[in-house]
Amino acid sequence: MSQPVVLQLHQELRKCFQSLKANQMVWKGVLEECTPLVSSLGNLAEQLRALKSVEIANTPLSTFPNLPERLQYKLLNAVDTVLGELSDKVDALGLVRDSVCKQVSAVFQMYEKNSDFLPISTCVARCALSPSIADMLEWLQDTERYYRIQYIQRKNLLQLLKPDDLTLIETAPKRWTSLDSPTEEERITDALLQVSFFMESD
Repeated sequence: MSQPVVLQLHQELRKCFQSLKANQMVWKGVLEECTPLVSSLGNLAEQLRALKSVEIANTPLSTFPNLPERLQYKLLNAVDTVLGELSDKVDALGLVRDSVCKQVSAVFQMYEKNSDFLPISTCVARCALSPSIADMLEWLQDTERYYRIQYIQRKNLLQLLKPDDLTLIETAPKRWTSLDSPTEEERITDALLQVSFFMESD
């Protein structure tokens, strides 16, 4: 009974890693699109700070009525627009997170359902073309956790940002970058590399 179950589980694992490979590319692409938006937030915050510190009344620009108010309104609107675009990007990261969670959950459900037919010796067995079932399950669990935490952290940061809270907007680029986790990203890439032959085999 063990062999058909192993083949079924391998098929589910293969499908999951193939989906993960596609999702990783989407995730990286969305994060790259976030970089200029986060940078824009920092630039707009600098302009707002400069506007507050300049005494326009003592410059030739004082002839323009309500200039400080109009400039501030324009800058705050720009901040609001960028935050909206960033929110769309974080929603896209949420879709990746959902997809990964769904696929990984399906694999674990199949494993748990058939665990009676999968002795430890079978789960830890590996060959040239295939890592062990135990290793692959661990990689998927780590990956699912990474995307879940990353999404929550970036979503929470975005929810803190308000156009009229200059201090938070100013620190947004640094705080956003601090959430990057190259080591975890590399682990996902390494895992995909280790299952590359497995994904291509039937």
